[in-house]
Amino acid sequence: MAVEERVRIAIDNWAPRFVANGVDHNDYQRLASRIERWEDWSREWSACAAVHEQFGEQAEAQGYYISAGFHYLQAAITYHFGKFVFVQNPTALREAHEHVVQTYRRALPYFEFPGERVAIPYEQGGTMYGILRKPWHIPRPPVVILVPGLDSVKEELHNYGDDFLRRGMAVLAIDGPGQGEMEFQYPLRHDFEVPVRSAVDYLEGRSDVDVSRVGLMGVSLGGYFAPRAAAFEPRLKAVIANAGAYNFAENFERLPLLTREAFTYRTKSANESEARTKLEAFNLQGVMKNVQCPLLVIMGRLDRLIPPVAAEKMVAEAGGEAELWMFEDGNHVCNNIPYKHRPQQADWMRKKLGN
Repeated sequence: MAVEERVRIAIDNWAPRFVANGVDHNDYQRLASRIERWEDWSREWSACAAVHEQFGEQAEAQGYYISAGFHYLQAAITYHFGKFVFVQNPTALREAHEHVVQTYRRALPYFEFPGERVAIPYEQGGTMYGILRKPWHIPRPPVVILVPGLDSVKEELHNYGDDFLRRGMAVLAIDGPGQGEMEFQYPLRHDFEVPVRSAVDYLEGRSDVDVSRVGLMGVSLGGYFAPRAAAFEPRLKAVIANAGAYNFAENFERLPLLTREAFTYRTKSANESEARTKLEAFNLQGVMKNVQCPLLVIMGRLDRLIPPVAAEKMVAEAGGEAELWMFEDGNHVCNNIPYKHRPQQADWMRKKLGN
């Protein structure tokens, strides 16, 4: 089978991520075995997702709400990975993303930890959307803001959220500028403390979470956003950064083609050269010394997207308490070994937030 380069790149770099974040392994195997052309990627994944969506509708109609939540979540995650880096066809990308939002929203009431879609006021009259979920039987829990990366979205962070929720913490997963629901209007921005500030401001207006105990977790590009936000948002009490780059422009040429194209699209650049220039601002040099809250940096030594030295530099330059969990067998975001860090990072956050 002659597989096109973009298909090969997607499978080689992100297969463990697909499964770790909720794609049924059998679905993944079927899709990977039959997709040869990149132009078929989104269509094939969306067709698979539509089957899960139909099962969700059937279960919901029969009053089987736990099953409905399960099927709708499967649909949302599968729709997402059909378009996560499908930037060559913005129309198909947007259509699939609308399905992600709709199917996940239909699942929200039926999860073990139900949630609500929230609208967060953003600068200049804009709106940033998030998903807030809370643990049972805790009147005012601490809350962890979940930040996705370049090609992830708030819905993809569902499994991460469950880890925190089971330990008594609420979670607010957001799409920042250039991500998910905000990618169509806003470009990525290096000063991610701005959207995080909006999120914390929003939480301060709620009486059902303890805004004196707010944590933040970010993955991949979110692993850069997290310490950047902590450096300039003092209301954050603990931060986890997984697989974030220290300097994205310096690292740009080593990124896979699909990632460079996604950066170009989501920075709203005309070409890769312009995107690389814009990414020069995505740099933690001189910033890390301002991070005073506890910081946990997670990195895999086998990461092919981000050089592991980035994590070492973050920890070395942090202004406060900082820990590095370097996994010798971990890939990008350590998605190939989630059992080695996901439960443990949730325990770490629980301890730091004093729950």
